[in-house]
Amino acid sequence: MTDKKDKKILVIDDEDDIRQLIQTCLEIMGGWQVLTARSGKEGLLYALNERPDAILLDVMMPDEDGLTTLQKLQNHPTISNIPVVLLTARGRFVDREFTQLGAKAVLNKPFNPLKIADQIAAVLN
Repeated sequence: MTDKKDKKILVIDDEDDIRQLIQTCLEIMGGWQVLTARSGKEGLLYALNERPDAILLDVMMPDEDGLTTLQKLQNHPTISNIPVVLLTARGRFVDREFTQLGAKAVLNKPFNPLKIADQIAAVLN
């Protein structure tokens, strides 16, 4: 991956506080341009229109969960190559299952706000 300052990441999470915290951490500590979406449906539209370099996707959301959104992202040829990092409170035992479904990696909630930018950068490099 090239300079992160030129990179755009889409954060899809239904929780306003989590979304804002991640956005602040990634902008300040990671130098990312951050787009945010409140739902999988909104996130899919952003992904199609903005073509981010990466997507951070919450697994447990109302209406359409993260795994359904991941499947929809993968079904669009123009955006199926965007790496998706899942964010979950379900625990480590499902990490392998999620990566087998096409996620680049899984980050567990609660996450360390001071380390999330570095964790995402490490996954994407």
